[in-house]
Amino acid sequence: MVGAALPMPPSLAAHADWSVDPRKRWVAIAHRTGTGWRLDAPRPVGPVDTFLARLRVAAEGGAVALGVDLPLGLPRAYAASRPEPDFPHFLARLPSSPDFFRVCADLADLTPDRPFYPLRGLAGMTRAAHAAALGLPDAAALSRACDRATAERPAGAPLFWTLGANQSGKAAVAAWRDMLLPALARADDLRLWPFAGPFRDLLADGAVALAETYPAEALRHLDLRLRGSKRRQADRAALAVPLHAAMVRLDAAPTEAMTDAIATGFGTDAAGEDRFDCTLGLLCVLNVLAGNRPDTGPDDPWIRRWEGWVLGQTALPRAAASVFSG
Repeated sequence: MVGAALPMPPSLAAHADWSVDPRKRWVAIAHRTGTGWRLDAPRPVGPVDTFLARLRVAAEGGAVALGVDLPLGLPRAYAASRPEPDFPHFLARLPSSPDFFRVCADLADLTPDRPFYPLRGLAGMTRAAHAAALGLPDAAALSRACDRATAERPAGAPLFWTLGANQSGKAAVAAWRDMLLPALARADDLRLWPFAGPFRDLLADGAVALAETYPAEALRHLDLRLRGSKRRQADRAALAVPLHAAMVRLDAAPTEAMTDAIATGFGTDAAGEDRFDCTLGLLCVLNVLAGNRPDTGPDDPWIRRWEGWVLGQTALPRAAASVFSG
């Protein structure tokens, strides 16, 4: 739904940029005020096992709207052989498959119950061979619909691939194993989008509504144009004025620390790009909460039950738009 007013905004909105390396896990948080939002500067995520609980405490009993830059869902070709009815039920059964998160060193080690690969780079390894070892028809079957290239952005990495800079498998392992499964075991009120319904419908006191985001999508949703690379401090700093303009449109007032972070391009260290990404992700979440982007995905049962979607994304996969047009 786009444009409809949000009856009761969450008390807190947040976005975490995730990594297998704790030093590169950062979260940006916005607190609801009487006139809009107050945006805090990015901070380290800290201990993963208490992350969701700390967000609930900061929300003081209100709802938490949380975006995360990591995969939430499984490719349909892989899910088709699963006995569970959907991704949330799949997660709930993962504790009975302790080897699932062990990354395979060799193709011979790959099974549907141990799908992540490769542990290290080896000559001649290909995603086609990875797919074949999992019983999938081709390399494309490793990707979800939202991982594929659209007319607006290039393709993202497939879920189970764990090699190189353009991969998300290690982040998925770290977040699913160390954050999602413990929360499910504690029976926390954790509501996964889009599997549980439209994002804004998931907001309730004491609950965390969790959605997947993608910084490259967030830039476009906010009408921002990054010249150069997000890895360069100067290129990030050049977006200061447009970032502040986006915040004004969202009734989001940055704290002094956030203003300083934006002005300095989020710092000189290697984590600067992570602080930049989590700020973009937070504005993406606020943009959806404001009704400026849809809080639902395509009307496709595989996406709603298994694959998931990227919050606010409207562009369909370029190669198969008709398949996902609903």
